[in-house]
Amino acid sequence: MTHDFTGKISFVSSGTPEANAAASALRGIYGDVEFDDASVIVALGGDGLMLQTLHRVMRSNVPVYGMNFGSVGFMMNPFSQVDLTSRLAAAQTTQIYPLSMQAVDCSGKSHAALALNEVSLFRSTYQAAKIQIIVDGESRLDELVCDGILLSTPAGSTAYNLSAHGPILPIEAPLLAMTPISPFRPRRWRGAILGNHASVKFVAREADKRPISAVADNVEFQNVIEVTVHEDRTHGVTLLFDPGTSLEERVLIEQFRY
Repeated sequence: MTHDFTGKISFVSSGTPEANAAASALRGIYGDVEFDDASVIVALGGDGLMLQTLHRVMRSNVPVYGMNFGSVGFMMNPFSQVDLTSRLAAAQTTQIYPLSMQAVDCSGKSHAALALNEVSLFRSTYQAAKIQIIVDGESRLDELVCDGILLSTPAGSTAYNLSAHGPILPIEAPLLAMTPISPFRPRRWRGAILGNHASVKFVAREADKRPISAVADNVEFQNVIEVTVHEDRTHGVTLLFDPGTSLEERVLIEQFRY
């Protein structure tokens, strides 16, 4: 499948001198349109910029093609000024869906956010968090004593989830990864793999003396007492990759690293 984005590209930069210079040069070659008028976004930076950009296009689902000017660049393509329109035309697409988080804080106020990588809960003081885990209305773990816990999408399974020793999920798998962060009790519990239709509720135990914050990608809410998470198929984002370097292939490669 080929795409025609000629004259409809918007370039965004992470703001580093190198990325800004590259964005300026590309605008001179290929032109540039306003972000909201673009048919494709070209993001120059690292995975952090890519995540920010994907959140910006969440409702429009304009595809995003990244070129690496960061330290990791797992979701980015190599940088080149040459023949960008042909690269975009031949790019492979990957569709990913976010998690929807609904959180209630200790004052009773509700908060909502979307997360493409993961929703995480963290202890906010020196005391360990105590968290009840409810899946589809049934309590599966009455009390997890830990530093925190996260629920990850397949796209986010190679990020913080992997650092917390969670499983890597294939991008197209209809699954979510639940991974504890420094679990103390039950000590041997290492998490769970859930179907993507599951609704997960985390309930803070002793929240007044063991405060917890909830984070959806880069949005944080403090002093939460209850967090409900499920996959949201009404929103989605499309990433573009050079042929042979799709996100599916990168995740597969990651599983065989040692």
